[in-house]
Amino acid sequence: MTSPPPVLVWFRDDLRLADNLALTNAVRSGQPLMCVYVRPAGPACTTALDWWRLQSVQALDQALCARGGRLHVFAAHAEQLVPELVRYSGCTQVFWNRRYDPAGKATDTQIKAQLKQMGVEVHSTPGNLLHEPWTVRSKTGQPFQVFGAFWRAACAAAHYPAPLAAPAGMVFAPCTAQPAAQVLPDVEVGELPCWAKAMQPYHAFTEQDAHAQLQDFIAHALQTYTQDRDFPDKDATSELSPFLRTGQITPGQIWHAVAAAGVQGGGVKFLSEIGWREFAWSLLWEHPDLNTRNLKPEFDTMPWRVDPKGLARWQQGRTGYPLVDAGMRQLWQTGLMHNRVRMVVASFLVKHLLIDWREGERWFAHTLVDYDPASNPMNWQWNAGTGVESAPFFRIMNPILQSQKFDPDGAYIRTWVPELAGLSGPDIHTPWQASLLQPTGYPSPIVEHTVARARALAAWKAQKNGGETGA
Repeated sequence: MTSPPPVLVWFRDDLRLADNLALTNAVRSGQPLMCVYVRPAGPACTTALDWWRLQSVQALDQALCARGGRLHVFAAHAEQLVPELVRYSGCTQVFWNRRYDPAGKATDTQIKAQLKQMGVEVHSTPGNLLHEPWTVRSKTGQPFQVFGAFWRAACAAAHYPAPLAAPAGMVFAPCTAQPAAQVLPDVEVGELPCWAKAMQPYHAFTEQDAHAQLQDFIAHALQTYTQDRDFPDKDATSELSPFLRTGQITPGQIWHAVAAAGVQGGGVKFLSEIGWREFAWSLLWEHPDLNTRNLKPEFDTMPWRVDPKGLARWQQGRTGYPLVDAGMRQLWQTGLMHNRVRMVVASFLVKHLLIDWREGERWFAHTLVDYDPASNPMNWQWNAGTGVESAPFFRIMNPILQSQKFDPDGAYIRTWVPELAGLSGPDIHTPWQASLLQPTGYPSPIVEHTVARARALAAWKAQKNGGETGA
C-alpha cells in the first residue's frame, strides 16, 4: 500500500506549534508533513532580528524533532525554491499563514499563482493578528486614522476563538529533494557575528519560553501595569514583543490569557497596546511605504540636518544625556529598549539633533530583535509628528525631566552607563552639573537643551511658514 503524498507546511513569522492554523489544517489533511523554513539568500545574520529569528528557527526545529520530525531550513529565493520543493517532493497541498508586509504579500501572491498553475492547492490562513489589516473599517468603509476610533471598532467586533492546541498525531515526510540551497540550522549559527553572540544571555527563544514570560507578567506585573509601565528600572512590561514578531506566541493567546486573569487593573491598558500593534499593521496595509514617506506631506520640506557625527554619537549612546545614552546602550547590548525610553531617544534624535526620523527607523531596523515593519515606522512617525495620530512636532521631550521623572534614583542609568554609577541620585541626571569633575570618559552634552529646542521650533515654523509657537 503506497503512502499518501506529503503536504508542505511553510513556516514564516509563525514559529510555533500551538494556535497555528496552517499547521493544524495540514495535520487534518491526514497526509504526512514536510515542514520548511526559507530565509533569504545571502548572509545569515546582518541584523539583530536576523539573529533572533535564527535562534527561534532552531527552537522550532527542536520542537519538531521531539515529535519525530524536523524543520528543513533553506537559504534561497522563496519564489524559486518553494515551487521547486513541491515539484521534487510531490506535495499536493501547501499550507501557510498569511503575511501582511508589502514584500511578504508580493512574494506570497506570486508563489500562490505559480503553485495553482502546477495544480497544487494552496491554503492561506490568518496568521499573527487579531484582525486582518483590511477588516477594521469605519461605517463608511474607510480605514481609521485615529487609534481610539480604530480600537473601539475592533473591540466592538471582537470575537476571538479559543487558541488552538498544538496538533496531536503529526506524521512527517522526509525531505527527499536536496536542492543546493539547503542550509542546516547548526551551520547558520556558526555564521553569527560577535556582536550577536553578546546578546545571548538576555534572551530565551522557545514557544514555552514565550508562554512562561506571559504567565510571569500576568502574575507579577499586569495589575500595576498602568502605573508602572513607564519606569524602565521596574520589571513592569511584558517583554513579549520579540516572541510576537516571530510568532512563538499569538495575540489571540495573549488576549485569552489576560481575559482569564480578569481584565481589571492594567489589563485594559495592556490589551490596548496589543491594539496599537494592530493599528500599525492596518496603516502599513494602506501605506506600504510607511518606513520611507511622511504621511503628512507638509514635512517633506522639513529642513533636517545632515550630521553624521551627531548620528553616530546617538547610535553609540554618547550624547551626554544619561537617559538617552542608557537606552541606546541597552539597545546595542540586548536588542531591546524600554518603551518609554524608545520615545525619549526618538524625540532626541528628531528634535534635539534635528535628524530625519528615517535615520532612526533604519538604526532600529538594524538593532532591534523585535523590529516590526509596521509598529517601528509608525512609532517613529508618531514621535516626529509626521504620521497619523502623531504627537505634535512642537511637543519636545526634555530628556532631563524625563530622566528625573521616570528613573528618579538613576537605577536604569547605572545599569547601562556604568561611568555614572558613582553619582548621587540628583547628579546622575545632569552629570555636567555635578560638584565633582565629570566622570572619566563620559561626554558633555552634544547640544544644550534650550538651544536644541529653539532650533527645532525654528525649523518646524520654517517648513510651516509660521504656525503655533509650541510649549
